Amino acid sequence: MKEKVQEVLELVRPALQADGGDVELVDVTDDGIVSVRLTGACGSCPMSTMTLKMGIERTLRDKLPEVKEVVQVS
Repeated sequence: MKEKVQEVLELVRPALQADGGDVELVDVTDDGIVSVRLTGACGSCPMSTMTLKMGIERTLRDKLPEVKEVVQVS
């Protein structure tokens, strides 16, 4: 499943990079929790929670129904 998650992250990565940020996959648990690290401008942006939930999490859940939640780690 980690490979599938990485493939979907590649779809959202260009939008993040356009704003000077990026996303790094940290872990995927067996129960569908995806841990990511937002880097660059995304790491310190006040809108990073919205980016995480409305952008990354929504895209992952649309493409991979087995994903239950996306959490940010530092």
